[in-house]
This record gives sequence, C-alpha cells and structure tokens, in this order.
Amino acid sequence: MTYLDYARLNAIDTAAFRSQKPYPWINPAGLLTEGGYQRLRETLPDVTKFTPDFGKNRLDGKPSHDRFALEYHDDLNVAQPWKEFVTELQGKKYQAFLCRLLNVRSLKLRFHWHYTPNGCSISPHCDSARKLGSHIFYFNTPQDWNPAWGGETLILGDGGRFASDSAPHFDDFECVVAAEMFGNRSLLFARQGNSWHGVREIRCPEDRMRKVFIVVIDRYMPVSRIRRFLGYKPERY
Repeated sequence: MTYLDYARLNAIDTAAFRSQKPYPWINPAGLLTEGGYQRLRETLPDVTKFTPDFGKNRLDGKPSHDRFALEYHDDLNVAQPWKEFVTELQGKKYQAFLCRLLNVRSLKLRFHWHYTPNGCSISPHCDSARKLGSHIFYFNTPQDWNPAWGGETLILGDGGRFASDSAPHFDDFECVVAAEMFGNRSLLFARQGNSWHGVREIRCPEDRMRKVFIVVIDRYMPVSRIRRFLGYKPERY
C-alpha cells in the first residue's frame, strides 16, 4: 500500500507555493492515494488514547488551544496503516518534496493527531520559530461533518500590522481564507513571522469532532544550535 501520491507531490510548483499570499501555503486535493486515504480514515485512533489538552495557559495570556492530542512515537499502539504512513512520511521522497518547497537542505519531522470537540477553537497565532512549517491532513468527510459546524483552518493576513507574539482576534485581519477540508484535502504552509492561522469556535454535535493529523516540520539543528537559537546562554565551567 502506498499512501502518498508522488505524482501529485512532484507536480506542485515551487515558485507558485513560495509566491502565495499572505505567506506560502497550498491546499491541494489528493496528496494521499484514494486507497491510502480510506485505510487511514477507517483506522483513525480512538479518542480514548488521547490526552485532554484544555484550559492551559499560553504565553502572553493568549487563549487556550483546546483539543484532544495524541503524539506519535514508534511504540505507540495504533493501527498498522498509520505506522506504514509515518514510515512513508519519514522516507526520502516526501522529505525531498518538503525541502524543495521550503528551500532547506534538512529538516526534522514530528507527528500528532488533534481531535477538537464542540465549543473549542484555535485562536490566531504564528507558530514557534523552531518550525519550518506544518502539513495538516484532514479526515472529516461530508458524511460525518456539516460545513456549517466550522472546522476550517483559516489563513490570515495582517498586512504586517501585528507582532508575531501578539494576540489579535479573527476580525482584526484584512485577509481571511478558509482552507477546504473535505475530499482528501491537506494544508501545507511555511512558518514565517506573519504566518497567522487559526480555527474559529466549532459548533458541532457532542458526538462529533474535527479530526486532523499534522506533520510538524522542524528546523534540523544539533542541540547546541537549538539552545543558541532559543536564546540560552552557553554554560561556562
């Protein structure tokens, strides 16, 4: 079973991605093979495996990003298709695709699922500077999710008005684009100082949740460089 459609990956134009406004992003359909997408949907991990992540304080008093979260690791007890998919994501072809779009020689990947229930939201934010970007795979369909309930990731443009560590509201942005989330869609974006995004409050039945799998694309740096990048002073003996 192959999960990624490499012909579609290779067809994505680098220049078009990098020139996208308000920052580099794409929302393509069909980056997963149809068979792979169905297998992954059918074997999504149950929410009982997840850790509740609600009401946590964030930096500078920003609103909590409430959801159930599950971090992937090699010993995690999930269905075999998901282990196969992660192995493919860790392979040379997918990572070469990311390096091409993001204009880097190397990177490091992390993976997690987020399930978001009724009444929760992800306030506008820019990701941490350790990230190069994110690739979000959506696993809701029109059969289990009504578009009126929300759940779309919003690409937000501020015209350079807000500092990345500030806390603007959705209505403060001059550009708001909703990424499509049905039909084997994914959203890939590059992290920049203005890469604002978020999800408005979800209004869905209590037995439904927004379900995504996220490839977190981190900068690859040795530990000493990471410490310097984050502002730690070198230890002296």
